[in-house]
Amino acid sequence: MKRVEKRSLRASLEEKIVINARNTIVKKTLVVVVGPTAVGKTAMAISLAQHFSTEIISADSRQFYREMYIGTAKPDLEELAAAPHHFIDSHSIEQEYSAGDFERDALALLEGLFKKHDIVIMVGGSGLFVRAVCEGLDNLPKAPEGIRDQLNKDFEQHGLELLKERLLAIDPDYYAVADIDNPQRVIRALEVYETTGLPMSSYQKKAAPQRPFDIVTIGLNIEREKLYKRINMRVDRMMEMGLLEEVKSLKPYRNKPALLTVGYAELFDYLDEKYTLEEAVDKIKQNSRRYAKRQITWFKKYGNTIWFEPNDKDKIVAYLNRTNPTCL
Repeated sequence: MKRVEKRSLRASLEEKIVINARNTIVKKTLVVVVGPTAVGKTAMAISLAQHFSTEIISADSRQFYREMYIGTAKPDLEELAAAPHHFIDSHSIEQEYSAGDFERDALALLEGLFKKHDIVIMVGGSGLFVRAVCEGLDNLPKAPEGIRDQLNKDFEQHGLELLKERLLAIDPDYYAVADIDNPQRVIRALEVYETTGLPMSSYQKKAAPQRPFDIVTIGLNIEREKLYKRINMRVDRMMEMGLLEEVKSLKPYRNKPALLTVGYAELFDYLDEKYTLEEAVDKIKQNSRRYAKRQITWFKKYGNTIWFEPNDKDKIVAYLNRTNPTCL
């Protein structure tokens, strides 16, 4: 009986650890590439995946959806062929897919990937989805339908600014780091407060569950003026590629959470004749720059992110080799 128990224990341990060439016992490692929009996360993730002969998990909350291509800056066919990707075009816009769903599915996928690889790359700028995998999500209360319905009505009648002001008054900590131009994020935070009397930020201070793998978070950033120039150029390129036509094709789904976001919301407003097309494009650029600033703030406060420039692949590999034996 004891021999069986010992063999079982050893088999369990061998699933979670690997002995490298230097006979150092180490855990499997998830390398997380984060940073603001348009900084170059996709290119870096592919480069690292090729270097370590591994696969990529996308933690972008909009790239799951097959119908959203241009406005989400998905990897193109050449990039997808350069390294195996997961959670790209994995769902339809008709499906609801939450950060909690992603946590469950990504952890199940990682269990299988770590049987083949010592290292897996995860990439994305959606802080909530990154946090879901790395730390787990708090058990937020489910609100009665009436509260969500009233908040949605307030949004439709008075716009997002009024809801943002309300959120700032009740929860400045969450307001400072949340994607406050995303109506669903704002509405959810207000919903939690009105259901429990507690701000969303109070639910984000609990101890994170222990994951059976190491996590190394690599942040990419560049000088702000250069980043903003990249953002503006990306928006212009998206418009040239046919973003407006993509938005028109998605009009039946315009109230889906993924479409209440930068790049889509502004063009829906153009279609509603709230803005000229030029004004709508300018607003996409402006809101994208604001979003990038919040992403940087969020990831600077998040975990132990180590920052590099987007062309610093050799420095990143050297850092990983130096700090984590799995990467050797």
